[in-house]
Amino acid sequence: MKVLGRHIEIAKFTQIVNSPKAEFVAIYGRRRVGKTFLIKEFFNNEFTFYATGLHKGNTAMQLTSFTIFINQSFLTNHEPFANWLQAFNQLIKELKKKKGKKILFIDELPWLDTKKADFITGLDFFWNSWASTQANLKLFVCGSAASWIINNLIKNKGGLHNRLTARLKLEPFTLYETELFLKSKSIVLDRYQIIQLYMAFGGIPYYLDHVQKGLSAAQIINDLCFKKLGILKTEFTYIFTSLFTNAQKHEQIIRIIFALGGSANREAIIAKGKFNTGGDVSSKLKELEESGFITAYTKYGLTSAKKLYTISDFYTLFYLKFIEPSAKKPKDNWLSKIDDPATKAWAGFAFEQVCMQHTEQILEALKIGGISSYITTWQKKATATAKGTQIDLVIDRRDRIINLCEIKFTINPFTITKAYDLALRNKVAIFKETTKTTKAVFCTMITTYGLVKNEYSGSFIQNQITMDDLFKQH
Repeated sequence: MKVLGRHIEIAKFTQIVNSPKAEFVAIYGRRRVGKTFLIKEFFNNEFTFYATGLHKGNTAMQLTSFTIFINQSFLTNHEPFANWLQAFNQLIKELKKKKGKKILFIDELPWLDTKKADFITGLDFFWNSWASTQANLKLFVCGSAASWIINNLIKNKGGLHNRLTARLKLEPFTLYETELFLKSKSIVLDRYQIIQLYMAFGGIPYYLDHVQKGLSAAQIINDLCFKKLGILKTEFTYIFTSLFTNAQKHEQIIRIIFALGGSANREAIIAKGKFNTGGDVSSKLKELEESGFITAYTKYGLTSAKKLYTISDFYTLFYLKFIEPSAKKPKDNWLSKIDDPATKAWAGFAFEQVCMQHTEQILEALKIGGISSYITTWQKKATATAKGTQIDLVIDRRDRIINLCEIKFTINPFTITKAYDLALRNKVAIFKETTKTTKAVFCTMITTYGLVKNEYSGSFIQNQITMDDLFKQH
């Protein structure tokens, strides 16, 4: 098996395959995250039955394709089925002839559900009338359209209600898995450069597979994102249309969040987009969240109704910030932007997102992995008489400690000056005064290369975490 990392997913698959009952498993996640590859590699491409949906295929095309897959899997010669009930009924007949464990994999399942095709009726019939009683049958379904998986399988209110026995959202590679993957391709980059790649396009296996060895992170980003034939120069065009039906609004919402600084609450998004109904926006936000494009945070001290939606898909953020604008400047490239103030500002924000997506590693570094903790952010808006302030990462712990984390992305060890030390002390004081917390508050620094040792590096800072901690396996 060629799969690198993915230890949790592999353990889950093994458990499912060895279970004593019928299993109906849905795997979903962002486009290009490696869902199909993981399943095919785990089973070594050996399925009792395999089929995949056709992107933008109509009902007749989908049924014809499904028939072809039945004929290939069972060495039959059926004519294309007229509807999904017939197709799944024939699948049952063919499977009844097979003895032993039956592994079924239907890839890109959402694409099979064309308008007025009654695909769900056929799937309902297949599972409820026969498959659910077959202890040796394991059905794996997969799709990038997370919203379809959620609405039609996970939250189904009809015949498939509560029929899934397991669901698995495949996340992008962590930094640990990204490093492992690059090493497997004999690509030697230090961790600072790996983080640079991660901030540009995240831990997406398909993107990482196009990284060429012998180049710096800046050269790799330039080749993939800014050159005419770079695979990431136009990738954004296909992301939403492949994931969502009527994807224009999803993209519009993402662009609004970006225009509002990369983070925004629901009310600000509705106002900026001049949307008529908030309910539709809420459903689209949920779909974007489930698909991995945004993350919803509840700021410390606020109710969950005051969620802040942040763009957490690194490629999306990078595309809107740099790749798309570069189209208007033919000679524009990444190598000329490395030292720009805009680039440094983006790097600071992107590194914060890297940390937010590696909070498990941060908790382990703080030796509190076993302690229940609430991860959030905090902000106090400026007033006419006082400056505003914000905390990049707040860890509210069950053991009555709160870690207030300052995150800095620098090319050298970070120096805490007298002025910065005073600013940190003021920030913590404002947090205590505003939140009225009775918990102990620890000031924690998360940096790339640690802190320069001086009179301020150990006096107020309780904990130090470096980028090496973020690369730990969890």
